[in-house]
Amino acid sequence: MKSPRQRFQVLIGSVLMAACLAAPVLSETTSELVELVKVDPSLRLDIRYASDRNFMGFPLYAQPRAFLQKEAALALKKVNDDLRPHGLGLLILDAYRPWSVTKLIWDKTPPAKRAYVADPQDGSRHNRGAAVDLTLLDLETGKPVAMPSYYDDFSQKAHHSYQGASLQARQNRAKLREAMEKHGFEALSNEWWHYDYQGWQNYPVMDKSFEEI
Repeated sequence: MKSPRQRFQVLIGSVLMAACLAAPVLSETTSELVELVKVDPSLRLDIRYASDRNFMGFPLYAQPRAFLQKEAALALKKVNDDLRPHGLGLLILDAYRPWSVTKLIWDKTPPAKRAYVADPQDGSRHNRGAAVDLTLLDLETGKPVAMPSYYDDFSQKAHHSYQGASLQARQNRAKLREAMEKHGFEALSNEWWHYDYQGWQNYPVMDKSFEEI
């Protein structure tokens, strides 16, 4: 009888094979993915894609881990350091994402909602290890602060321009953006949680599993 881990690997393997498509041509730029908690052990993780608590409804990763290009990871540590004196920290929701997972998400997402997911034809910033999904954490309570929407909300509530949320939620969104942009990250207009690191286009699209890194 197969273990739960083995059943997961069989499930994901069969789904990805069904969604198979040649990945984009890779850049020759050197890639150096590092694990975020090894760069900054104080970072907290809530990797939704390693569970069924995501909009797909099933695990996409075999392990709840987070990786970024080394330069981006070091910049993220600076953001976290800046927030700590204010009683805040970063809660990482997603970072590097293998290309095959991006392809699977695209195939399973209704066309009307694809403005909120990456097109695998060109590869995503996540596939390059140069994008991170995150939110702010209240260090005293250990809980995420209020934001205008939930993570992976496919509506106007996710946009930085959305003004329908509470004042506190909008202030928290702005505080996260200010902290991230100070250290070289750029906000994605329609997802308050998504940030790209400067020079993301210089890194290669990758399809390594977490176990291979």
